Amino acid sequence: MLASPFAFLCDADHGFLLGRVIADEAELLTIAVDPLHRNRGAGMALVASFLDTAKQRGATTAFLEVSAENPAAIALYAKAGFARVGLRKGYYLDPQNRKVDALVLSRQI
Repeated sequence: MLASPFAFLCDADHGFLLGRVIADEAELLTIAVDPLHRNRGAGMALVASFLDTAKQRGATTAFLEVSAENPAAIALYAKAGFARVGLRKGYYLDPQNRKVDALVLSRQI
């Protein structure tokens, strides 16, 4: 794992996660898992590493945003204990230039 005063990288053989902690809040900024290794625990391992690192850095709550049209990611985060706390209407643009809502998820650490 690479680290800076605020941002940190959790890496694995088949993916990575970028997060940050400011004060007592952590934010999962991005996660990527090789498509050939999805649904094999790599994503959950990265999220667990993120939560552990965030806790070590003093975070008590974690947040993230996810496209409302990404059921696989939503399921991963729900399995990791995240729940919806907000909605950002039209936050993303999809490849067809349509506005897509972002779900704001959170959990205690």
